[in-house]
Formats: sequence, structure tokens, C-alpha cells
Amino acid sequence: MQTFTTLRTPRFKTVPYSDATPEVQAIYNETMQVLQLPFVLNWFKCQGSNDVLLRGNWTKLKSTLIEGQVPNILKQLIIYNVSKIRGCEYCAKAHGIFADSMSQLISDEENFKVTENMDSAALPNSYKAAIRLVTKAALQTETVTNEDFEELAKEGFNDEEIQELMAQADLVNMLNTIATISGIKVDNELLEAEF
Repeated sequence: MQTFTTLRTPRFKTVPYSDATPEVQAIYNETMQVLQLPFVLNWFKCQGSNDVLLRGNWTKLKSTLIEGQVPNILKQLIIYNVSKIRGCEYCAKAHGIFADSMSQLISDEENFKVTENMDSAALPNSYKAAIRLVTKAALQTETVTNEDFEELAKEGFNDEEIQELMAQADLVNMLNTIATISGIKVDNELLEAEF
């Protein structure tokens, strides 16, 4: 089991909405609208002093995680899995919460949490293969083979979906790096949210 290390004090100032520049507030507004959250995540606020960086990272996150053909729950599970293995507490908890909020897409069993049931028969084999292979791509990029791509194709993913899945490996490394280096804590609002 991976242990998490959290800094006592974040390295970067988190910029609350009220203190943000109009440019940053506009990005914050977009993140809340697209993510359907009534608050700004700390991951964005720790970049709030640099609107160019924030805009670039938000654009990448939105186009890679939110948009596309691959179901969002699968993308969330990939990010959760890699983050847990890497020991990124912020991303593991946040994306675990997002994935669990969609658990009913996997099973209608009462109190089913997909993050606690990653080996469940309810989770499609295609999802299990994608989680395993994209985790490999994120953590051991040089070991990815043509056979890995062929396995994803055999599981029913088309070329565009495979490329989209592999983009999650890059995205999760960016998310983990920013969260870990900044030392942000998991948002209280997210821990208390009921989806």
C-alpha cells in the first residue's frame, strides 16, 4: 500500500477567487462550469498567480480528460490508479471521488464504489486492460510495446480512443507533478461533496 506524504505548508500560494485577477477569475469560472462544481479546486488555485500557465494547463486537462470519446469514468479511474501508485494524495483522493461519483455507471449495487472494486466482475475487461496498460505507460513509458496497443484494439478501442487513452498517461504525470510539487491539500469542499 502506497503511503502519502503531504507538506505542512503549500509551496505555491493558492489564489482564492476573490483575490484573482479578472483573467484568472474567467478561467476559474470555466473550470467550475465544465466540472460542474460550485467551487474552484486547489489544483487550479495553486496556479492562480500565473494566468498563462493556468490557461495552458486547464486547456490540456479539459481537452484530455473531459472531452473525447473515452468514457470519463475510465479516464478518472486511470488517473486515480496511477496517482495512488505514485503516492500523489491530492490526485488519488480527488479523482477517486470523481470516479466513485460515477460508480452507478458500473454497478447498481448499493454502496458500490468503483475505486474499492477495481477487480470486480462488474468492471468491463476493456476498462481493466486500459487501466493496466495506461498505468504502465505513465510509470514505465519505455516498456510499452506494440502488443500493448494490439491488446487495447482487441478490447474494442479504435485508434483515436487508444491515442486518447495514452494521452491520460501524460496528463496524470502533469497532474501529479503539479499537485505534489505545490504541496496542496485535498479540497474540504470536495471531501464533503455528495454526488
